Amino acid sequence: MKTYRLAIVPGDGIGHEIIPAALTVLEAAAKKFNFKLVYTFYDWGAGRYLREGAFMPEDGLDTLKGFDAVFFGAVGLTAVDDTLPAKLYTFKVRTAFQQYVNYRPVKLFKGLESPLRNKTSQEIDFVVIRENNEGEFVQSGAFFRPESPEGLATDTSIFTRKGIERVAHFAFSLARKRRKKVTNVTKSNTLIHSLKYWDAVISEVGEQYKDVTLEKMYIDNASANFILHPEYFDVILTTNLFGDILSDLGGGIMGSLGLGGSGNINPEKEFPSMFEPIHGSAPDIAGKGIANPVGTIWSGALLLEHLGETAAAGDIVGAIEAVFQQGIKTVDLGGTARTEEFAEQVIQALNQ
Repeated sequence: MKTYRLAIVPGDGIGHEIIPAALTVLEAAAKKFNFKLVYTFYDWGAGRYLREGAFMPEDGLDTLKGFDAVFFGAVGLTAVDDTLPAKLYTFKVRTAFQQYVNYRPVKLFKGLESPLRNKTSQEIDFVVIRENNEGEFVQSGAFFRPESPEGLATDTSIFTRKGIERVAHFAFSLARKRRKKVTNVTKSNTLIHSLKYWDAVISEVGEQYKDVTLEKMYIDNASANFILHPEYFDVILTTNLFGDILSDLGGGIMGSLGLGGSGNINPEKEFPSMFEPIHGSAPDIAGKGIANPVGTIWSGALLLEHLGETAAAGDIVGAIEAVFQQGIKTVDLGGTARTEEFAEQVIQALNQ
C-alpha cells in the first residue's frame, strides 16, 4: 500500500472547517483506491502571528520539506495587516519550494447554473496556468519619503527567461492532454519591455509544440471573453497578477469563489507542492458551518493527481458533480447544505 505524508495547515477562519471536511473525502478516496494518507497538523497563520509574532516558526520551511505535499486552507484575519499573510506565509512557501506553477481549473459542474446566461458545462471548462514565482508579485520595491509631498512608491516586476520557459513548457504539455490550445494572456502593447519579453519567450517555447495552437490575447479582451465567450479557452498561460485576477473571475462564472480549487506546483517534485482553495479565510462566516468545501475538496483532488493517484482524483471530481446533479447545494449557491453535510454527500457519491 502506497503511503503519502501530508502537512495540513488549516490556517485561519473557515480553514478550520473546510480542511477537516475535505480530509474526510480524501480519506474515503484513499480507502477506495487502496493507498494511505498520513498527515500532521500545523497551527500556522495569522492567529499564530497574533499570539507569537510569526506566521510560522523559523524552521517551518525545513519542517514542510519532509512531506509529499501541503494541504492548506486560507490565511488572514481582520486584526492582521492584510499585506502580511502573502509575504510571511503564502509567497514564502511558493518561492522557497519553487512552486512556479499555479494551477487553477475553471469548470461549470453539471447540476449548477452559471451566472452567464445560456452557458453550459461544455462551454466553461478550462485551466488558468499562472506563473507563480516571478512577475508582478515579487515584492521588489520601496517607499521613498512617503509622507512628503514628493513621496513615491515603486514595485518592480521581474521576468526571467528561465521562469517564463518553465511555466510555458508546463502549459503546452498540459494543452497536449486537453484540447491542444494555449492562450497567452498578456498586455505587451503597453508593458513594452517585461511583457514583450514574456510574449517572445512563450512564442519560442511554442515552436517546440507544433501540435498545440498558440494565440495571444490582451488581458482586457480576455476579461471580456471570460464573460462573453468562455468556450474560447482551453489552457490560459498568464502572469502572476493577471492569473490571480482571472482565476477569481473564473470562480465567479462557475457560480461562487467557494468552488475554485488550486495547486501551487513544483512539477519536478524536488520540493512539496501546496494545494489550497482560491478563496480567502472569510472570518465573517467562520464557525457557522456554512462555508463551501468544494474548492478545498477539489484542491485535495488536485493534490492526489499530483501524487499520481489520478483515478482517485477523477472520482472525487465526479462525485462533486454527482452531488450537484442531485440538487444539493451549499448556502453560497442558494442551497441549504452545510459544510460537513456536503462533504458527506460527496463521500456517498464516491462510494456508489
